Amino acid sequence: MVAASRVVAILTPGSAPMKRLKDEARKASRLIDATQGKRTRSIIVTDSNHVILSAFMAETIGQRLCAAGSAKGAAGQGKIDKG
Repeated sequence: MVAASRVVAILTPGSAPMKRLKDEARKASRLIDATQGKRTRSIIVTDSNHVILSAFMAETIGQRLCAAGSAKGAAGQGKIDKG
């Protein structure tokens, strides 16, 4: 689980700069592999400069973060329908 408030970017892993980002994070011991042996489909960068590899698509993670953010915002305004 990653704190949504700490996510800086969600990236796709295919390009050369993303491979360099991953390699540099690995060398600096800032890489967290959360793929559980599956193919890496997205890279999450946090405000602590940690790089997290995920097996979920970047779009999926983005949608989940948006949904969590809007639900949290609605809860703060008392607009969540619990029924």
